[in-house]
Amino acid sequence: MGTVKEWIKSGKAILGIEFGSTRIKGILIGEDNSPIAEGSYEWENRLENGIWTYDLADVRKGLQTCYLAVKRDVLNKYDVKLTRLSAIGISAMMHGYLAFDEDDALLVPFRTWRNTITGEAAEKLTELFQYNIPQRWSIAHLYQAILNGEEHVSRVRFITTLAGYVHWQLTGEKVISVGDASGMFPIDIHTADYHERMIRQFDELIADRGYSWKLKEILPKSLKAGEPAGTLTKAGASLLDPTGDLESGIPLCPPEGDAGTGMVATNSVRRRTGNVSAGTSVFGMIVLEKELSKVYPEIDLVTTPSGDLVAMAHCNTCTSDLNAWVHLFDEFCRAMGFQVEKNDLYFMLYNKALEGEKDCGGLLAYNYLSGEAITKMEEGRPLFVRTADSRFNLPNFMRVHLYSSLSVLKYGMDLLLKQEGAALDTMYGHGGLFKTRGVGQKILAAALNCPVTVMQTAGEGGAWGVALQASYMLNGQGRSLADWLDEDVFTGQQGETIEPDPEDVKGFDAYMEKYIRGLAIERAAIDSFN
Repeated sequence: MGTVKEWIKSGKAILGIEFGSTRIKGILIGEDNSPIAEGSYEWENRLENGIWTYDLADVRKGLQTCYLAVKRDVLNKYDVKLTRLSAIGISAMMHGYLAFDEDDALLVPFRTWRNTITGEAAEKLTELFQYNIPQRWSIAHLYQAILNGEEHVSRVRFITTLAGYVHWQLTGEKVISVGDASGMFPIDIHTADYHERMIRQFDELIADRGYSWKLKEILPKSLKAGEPAGTLTKAGASLLDPTGDLESGIPLCPPEGDAGTGMVATNSVRRRTGNVSAGTSVFGMIVLEKELSKVYPEIDLVTTPSGDLVAMAHCNTCTSDLNAWVHLFDEFCRAMGFQVEKNDLYFMLYNKALEGEKDCGGLLAYNYLSGEAITKMEEGRPLFVRTADSRFNLPNFMRVHLYSSLSVLKYGMDLLLKQEGAALDTMYGHGGLFKTRGVGQKILAAALNCPVTVMQTAGEGGAWGVALQASYMLNGQGRSLADWLDEDVFTGQQGETIEPDPEDVKGFDAYMEKYIRGLAIERAAIDSFN
């Protein structure tokens, strides 16, 4: 306790804040890189005029509320007022579209990663670049706005991600981590910067539009992990801590996307490692040894925070529909006059799923709250489907919804593991799906047919991951990020590994055959049910 208090008093603690889909989380770490305090703020995106968005006023409120919660936690635990820090890192959901004019005014409401409204642009850019451009990438949003003839495009002077925006407000610097940049525009892994050939191709593509800007002029500067990315200004300090207690001048690491912080938090930045982040959305990543043999529309190519190539299967929805069913059971309990703690309810229902049949007994579920690009669905209709002879019981019901949470991920990852033969030594799991010990981990091992490890620190998530990147900026001492993580952070860390059960693997594969055939049901629901 005395050591931690001294770290805080002397300004040696490091802060990481990540803007997730439903929660903004802050983690304070000490000199040993372990969490010593935390705080959070719950928020939610809104569907406005057909666009999934967050208001920037909510971004600022959430930033302040989260920081003040960390500050309050420090005071309560250590009886110390937080006034000084040695470094700060900001992270957020990747992708999306934040466009500003020459006066730094937002031109259109923030278009988040969750939108599936850029299909035409994504398809045309993928063909032009011969490189997969997913719908949620910033360049797809920009080009779709051009194709739509949106008036604001001529006035664009800067586009960025949510992490890049918050970092800009704190430091005045229009920069971004190469990991987050790789979700805006393709990266040349040889330079760890935007791909120059594709930059030229895009400028030539829109030359007849007569815009006064060139693409590279409006993108944030790309930085690798370990590089300095500016310092906290007085205005930034006031934004973060409106009480005025926080000192300015604190260095910040490059703002990172949630994919990068997930890699860092699970120690999966080295080649032949991978991780699955499973919460509101789910994505699986493998750090590649070589480039893929061809373009896969279902697979994104992004990078580690250091610029190494990563293949990603990204799905818009993971646990949201599953959580809705658990909430329904909670309502039933309350209606019957008794209350069960949510954690206990999750534990019981998740473990009940392990009693279910390996192929879910003929049940079928689609968790599509929004569209899924991998399965080519532009909108979502959550569905639960069964036949008269399906074995409809609680274990099968819970198992099918756990399968549903990972089915789109499996669809994409099978392309990497089965068709491309991507080498994978270790797969790490983190996120809310793994909070109930062993269950989500066992289902994921069956889906991917590989061992899955969950570290003791897996629950710390991206806020811890970006705090570690800020620590690496200060303490890397010329080592690679992978070596620094091995030597300074994860040495001696314990994790639990679950091997795939061959019967579970066969059951999930059999379920997926039915799932793929049943996509026609999802398509019909989208076309006919509004």
